[in-house]
Formats: sequence, structure tokens, C-alpha cells
Amino acid sequence: MTNVVRGALVASLFLSVGGGCAQEVVPVEGVPVNLGPSQVLEDHGDWAPEPLAVCPLLPRDGAAAECGTLESFDLSACERDSLTRLEANGHFTVHGIGNDIRENANSQFTGSMNFRPGGVVSYGGYPMREARVDGNAFFLSNHGTLPDGRAFRSSFVGCKAPNPSRVTGCYAVCLAGVPSFQATFEAEKVQWRAGEAEASKLTLVGEGVVNQGIVADVFVTKGHAYVVSLESALAGPGGLFVYDLSDRSAPRLVSSITYPGDSYWNAVWAKDDALYVASAARGLLVFDIAEPANPKLLRSLPDGRPIDAHTIHGDLNRLYVMSASPTPETLIFDVKNAREPVLLGRYADPSVNPLVASFPHDATSWGDRLFVNHWAAGLLVLDVSDPTNVVKRGEYVYPRATSHTNRWHYVNNRLIVFEGGEDWGAHVRALDMTDLDKPVLIGEYRLSPGVSIHNMELKGNLLYLAHYQHGVRVLDVSRPSEMREVAYFNTWRGTDRARGTLFYDGAIGMRIPGDGHVYVIDTSRGLLIFDEL
Repeated sequence: MTNVVRGALVASLFLSVGGGCAQEVVPVEGVPVNLGPSQVLEDHGDWAPEPLAVCPLLPRDGAAAECGTLESFDLSACERDSLTRLEANGHFTVHGIGNDIRENANSQFTGSMNFRPGGVVSYGGYPMREARVDGNAFFLSNHGTLPDGRAFRSSFVGCKAPNPSRVTGCYAVCLAGVPSFQATFEAEKVQWRAGEAEASKLTLVGEGVVNQGIVADVFVTKGHAYVVSLESALAGPGGLFVYDLSDRSAPRLVSSITYPGDSYWNAVWAKDDALYVASAARGLLVFDIAEPANPKLLRSLPDGRPIDAHTIHGDLNRLYVMSASPTPETLIFDVKNAREPVLLGRYADPSVNPLVASFPHDATSWGDRLFVNHWAAGLLVLDVSDPTNVVKRGEYVYPRATSHTNRWHYVNNRLIVFEGGEDWGAHVRALDMTDLDKPVLIGEYRLSPGVSIHNMELKGNLLYLAHYQHGVRVLDVSRPSEMREVAYFNTWRGTDRARGTLFYDGAIGMRIPGDGHVYVIDTSRGLLIFDEL
């Protein structure tokens, strides 16, 4: 290594940086980092666990209306006149907070409402059987009979519209006429940010349309883009789609693969002549891409049993697979022989509360340190020098965490990790993790709370974000405490296929392989290719 990792600080943190899975890390020199005590921030989480409206179901008595009907809610404390200003058209993202949130941090949810011409309203892509959005009324409801014969009804009722693009209210689920779940909710209209055009300083070079599934991830190698998508009841089966990049202005689809019963494919990675796909049904799928346009399935790992592989991260001769179930764990493979991965070890964090829904969601690495986003458990820093005995060296946990992705940056002998969640209010955090025992929050980048970020890539001092309905955002992070947006592209269009069915809608994945282009995945549009800044 030449002028790479210097100082006792880095030597103590990354003792085995020269190990088998190490990568060279060139520090960014001469960049102010602003790490004084005044830059340390308090982390309040992405959203507050407070009721969003006051409109509970009325007490049940002989004269009470049927549970879940408009008349069954107490709207006496609402500002119903304000509902007249709501512009109930297009798509809204939704966040609900259960009435028992203080005792149960998992009783919150996200979703998507879609208001179409003619009064057709859907939630999560499914039409509501009742929809009244006029004057001072906002009421959406589905009802029917379950297979066991019990009647059900689930309903949203509006209480206040602070502005034309936002509404708050209450939500209830009733079974056999009895409340089974109550919550308050907020809904925010999906639209380009005020004053923005389609793009600023980012040029769209080409687009490869994917017409099925919820498009999720891409990897670029051998002159081809390998795109994977997720199976959806509304968008159809997912699969693998291969694009020839000979002409990046017109990516050409050359092959596609879909397997019945196994087409929820969320991530893709490649090394040499091997392509790795994360399957929710069969774990790690290994394809031979010696012929780049014609992938051939070789095997599924680790042992042929059902396993939900969610994401993949590769680093030289190591491959890390983050699995959600049946056990929330990270699997570590040796991929010296890329087409024949060898399982070296598994790590399930023992400190994660089993009562909290959490699993390793994504990861990046630096030498023998693996930075794992473990959802509700936050960001974990693992020593993976011995795959059979992985040791946790540090962590960063914030209130109501949904830690999803990260990238690290080495600035003026400081280790800065950019962390992003995936939830209502999720945003970018800049963490100083030089002292793994005392990580501190030094900067944040936030847009509107109703639109989450998803993935990120770091190139020099530029942090590229896949920001769902806010498209692609590019930040100058040379001053981590003062992250500054320098470019954007709004990929989201309300008229695209399968829009408005998910909270997680829009720019979702990206890669920057070093060929002068940025490859972005949009859940509906597919593959978008931009010039790198």
C-alpha cells in the first residue's frame, strides 16, 4: 500500500486491513471535517411516537354505529372544515402509528393511497369498497367476510388537512364488529419538490424498460447490466433481466429468467464468471456468466433448504449474504473460485432482541470490518477476520431504527460512515465512528418525511442516493457535518406502470462501476443510465 492507511488510530481500528478480503483505502486529504463538540447532534429518530390525530372509535353500546363506519368515529375534536382544502388526487404515501406504540415499537406501518379520476381510490393497489372524499369528509373503507365467517372492516377517516398535500386522521380494523387495531395516520402527496424541474446537473443517457415485477437492483460487468426484480401480485413475477450495454443510449434486453415459485429476487452481485442473485425462496443463486448474455444457473446455497437471502455484498474473495429468515443472519462465503462459493461461517447477532422484528438488511466492508445495517438493531460493526468467530466491535442505534444501507468515508484520519434507514422520515446520517465505542452523529440530510431513501453509493466526495419518489440525489459530503445537494434527477412519474401501489416506489438501487456512468434502478421504469458527475 502506498500512502494509504496511516497513524496509530487506524492501525488499532483496522489491524487486519491487509487480510484476505482487504481493499485499498485512499484517505481524502485536505478536506475540512468539522468535528468539534458543537457539531455533535442528538438523534431523535426518523419520526416521533406521538398520536397524529384525535378521532378514536366511539365506545360500544347498543346504539353505537357499526364498528369501522364513518359514524363510529368520534370526530368532535377534528378540524373537519380544513379537509375542504385537501387536493385528493394522485398518489399519497401513508404512515400509521398504533395506539399502543409506547409499549410496542413495531405497531407502526407505511403504505400508499392512490386517488384516480372518477372517484376510484385504492390502498396498496387494491380498490377501496367505500370512498367518500368530498367537502368536510374523508372516509376510505374496505369490508367483507373472512374464510372463517367473521366480518371484517378496515377504515381510514380524515381529521385535519394542514395543507392541500397532507391529511391526518385515524385508522381502525374491526373483526366481527369488535375493534382489533386502532391507529392514527398521516398521508403526504407524492410530487416533485417545489421549484424543481425534472433534473439538475444529471443527464439521462439511456433507459432499459422492465415490464414485470418491482424492479430492485442492478450489477454491471462484462459489458452487461444484470437487473433483478421482485414478484408482486399486482406487478407480476420478478426475475433476472440482462441488458447489452454496447450502446448505453439504448440498452438492449438480451435475455430474461423467471422461475415459477421463485422470483422474489432483491439483489445481485458478480465476480469473474459468476453472478450471484439473492432469492427469497432458495438463498444464494449462483449463475455462470462466461457467456455474459446467457446466464446459466449452477446451484443454490447454502444447502438447498429454503432461506430468504435479502442482499449481497462482495469484497475481493469474500461474499456476504444478509438473510432475513428462517434465522436473521449474515452468511460469509469464500469466492476465490467464484463459481463455487464455500460457506465459511454464519453470524446471528446475540444482542438483538428476538422480540423485535430485525434482520441484517445490507452491508459494506473495509478490510476485515463489516458494517451491517441490522434494521431495528441499528448499524453494527463486525470483525470478520475469523468467519467462524465473528465479533461485534461497535454499533450505532437510534430511536425506532430501520437501518438499511451505509457507505464509509475516510477523511483526515476520521472514519465517517453514512447511514440510511428505510421508513417514514428516513434520511442520511453522517456518523463519526473513529472511536467505535463512542460513535456520534455529526450531520443529517433530510427531504420530505413521506419519501424514504433506499440505497447509496460513494464516489470520492460525492454521495449518490436512490431516494424513492425523490429520484436520484447527489450530495457533496466533503464536509460531513454540512452535506450539500449538488444534483438531482426526478425519476418518478405518476403515469408509470405499477405506480402508487407501494410506499417503496421510485429510485431504489444504483451502481457506479467506474465506467463514467451511474446505473439506477427505478421500481417501475427499470434501468436508467446517467453520466457520472
